[in-house]
Amino acid sequence: MKRFLVLTYGVVNYVVFLGVFLYLAAFIGNLWVPRSIDSTPVAPLGFALLIDTLLIAVFGLQHSVMARPGFKRWWTNVVPEPIERSTYVMFTNAALIVLFVFWQPIGGTVWEVRNPTAQAALWSLWALGWATVLITTFLINHFDLFGLRQVWLYFRNKPYTHIGFRTPGPYQYVRHPLYVGWITAFWATPTMTMTHLVFALGMTAYILIAIPFEERDLIRYHGKSYADYRQKVPMLIPGTGKREKTPSLATQPRG
Repeated sequence: MKRFLVLTYGVVNYVVFLGVFLYLAAFIGNLWVPRSIDSTPVAPLGFALLIDTLLIAVFGLQHSVMARPGFKRWWTNVVPEPIERSTYVMFTNAALIVLFVFWQPIGGTVWEVRNPTAQAALWSLWALGWATVLITTFLINHFDLFGLRQVWLYFRNKPYTHIGFRTPGPYQYVRHPLYVGWITAFWATPTMTMTHLVFALGMTAYILIAIPFEERDLIRYHGKSYADYRQKVPMLIPGTGKREKTPSLATQPRG
């Protein structure tokens, strides 16, 4: 019974994540959802900026702190290890849902592209960003990243084995293609409002702050393999640093 409950817990959190992921795309793209990133402003500018900044900070702290090895060692004294990753996913879901509910639109336009061809190109880039986010998780191990592999192994009474260091596909050209996808999805829009700009700047700042902490952990875990990879492959922009052919060995982002 306990193993079935653990499996159910992991599956439910994963299904909720899928809904949150789709809602996030619609929220940022102002598509289909009742309240999006650019809904009608209702609060004073200063208050709206404060709330939006706090919401981004809450997401960033949750997403980064709970991914650190030191926190995990402490956390698994509270939460059973097979559901540690699923619980991380649950808190990520909660942080994003809170952001959806309490986000404060600001109004104002930074840029607006009216040429139909340019609009189509930007929407295509936006879609490519979201596709990149999803595809890169499967290139490493999607089900491990979102806790399903852990609960499934526990359900089958098999020990968990860590995913090795690999660099499939785009990982040969940038160290963090997942983050490239996020940044593209945040910034590619025909109409950039002040509200959207605050969101894009805040999330991009979080990513740039989080990467050094994540890479420090990866170097500690993988040692020379990741240190050499870090020297050879640029962080986010292909072709911006010295690049040598790397073996198909690879990293799994844990944030």
